[in-house]
Amino acid sequence: MVWWLMPQALAQDVSITALFKPDSAHPHLNQFKNTTPPSGYCQLYPGQCEENKTFSLQVPIRFDSSQAIPANHASPRQGATFKVPAQWRDLTVRHESGEVETVKVRITGVGSRHVTQDVMQLVGGADDYRIAHNLLWGSSWVNSPPPCLYSGVGYYGTNYYGFFWKTPVEAACDKQAKFNIPWLRYDHLDFSYELVTPNPLGMLAGHYTGSLTYTIGPSGDFDFGDVMLPSSPVLTMNFNLDVQHTLKVDIPPGGEKVQLVPAGGWQSWLQAGRKPVRLFRDQTFNISASSRFKMYMECEWSTAYDCMLDDRVSKRGVELQVFVTLPNGLTDMSGQPVRHMRMRSGAANALYFQPGFYVDRAPGVLHFEVPQSQMAFMLEPGAGPFYRGKVTVIWDSEV
Repeated sequence: MVWWLMPQALAQDVSITALFKPDSAHPHLNQFKNTTPPSGYCQLYPGQCEENKTFSLQVPIRFDSSQAIPANHASPRQGATFKVPAQWRDLTVRHESGEVETVKVRITGVGSRHVTQDVMQLVGGADDYRIAHNLLWGSSWVNSPPPCLYSGVGYYGTNYYGFFWKTPVEAACDKQAKFNIPWLRYDHLDFSYELVTPNPLGMLAGHYTGSLTYTIGPSGDFDFGDVMLPSSPVLTMNFNLDVQHTLKVDIPPGGEKVQLVPAGGWQSWLQAGRKPVRLFRDQTFNISASSRFKMYMECEWSTAYDCMLDDRVSKRGVELQVFVTLPNGLTDMSGQPVRHMRMRSGAANALYFQPGFYVDRAPGVLHFEVPQSQMAFMLEPGAGPFYRGKVTVIWDSEV
């Protein structure tokens, strides 16, 4: 018994990369930028693709005719026909931490370079090769058959024609041969695609990866008829979304030392003996943020939730309350503005915030206050004269 071993068709992969990095010049542009190097039609004709907002990739999947293509063939599937997955499909991309997001993809264009015998010989003569190509197929390959749409120029030679068509719907676009074609080949597969990516402001910094596999061949996702058979049965698109967030906080010089005073200063107390209602200080900071983050504080001395100031002479302590106000564009996790929100000590009591757009060096405020309930205690005879304490406020992007 003799066994014939046929070489196995290899799967074809293509990589698609996209980057989100906040841009202070365009803080409201919260979108990924496609960083995949273009190839194929858009590499040859970048002006056409820019005008039509098309982005193409070329993969080395070749299609060869399994039989001759007869003139005026009754079934479109006996000749040149193209149907691609133009409807939206979902794929899952996964972060290194395990968090997942959804990306939507659709194929928006298809093209190749078809090769056959000398076209002037096939049509029995013509004034030039452009006319011969048109006679062979009934019309120019630049002018796509419906429902495909025109996308720009084509290129041709004695035995080949390069083309690219838009594919607005998932339906076949057919070309009927007007003369017998002994053999036909598509040298490669060009395609364009459109992505809908998640809101990067809600994603973790780092890389998200995922893949989507399309079938190639008769009745597949990329279906070029019953005669044109592919060198690969599948096309896998591997996605890598790179999220580079910004979280930066700037405290003005001297802002690390906070001195609490009554409203109007100490003169009313020193000169008239009028007791202060409370002691407070507002400390501004500038924040840049493009991702979720949390805030909490650590105290040198604390109660269960609040920090304490300590009089080291009398060993007395008073409660210090800390509040935060964030600029427009930053909200709590329910979408509410952050205005004078109470902070508590310890990471377990962290407050969580999210941006609605990239916030770039916008002012926020830390409010420090010794409340009225503590003032009588502070001003008792023998108390004071100084209360001190360290409070560490933490902005953390690792949520």
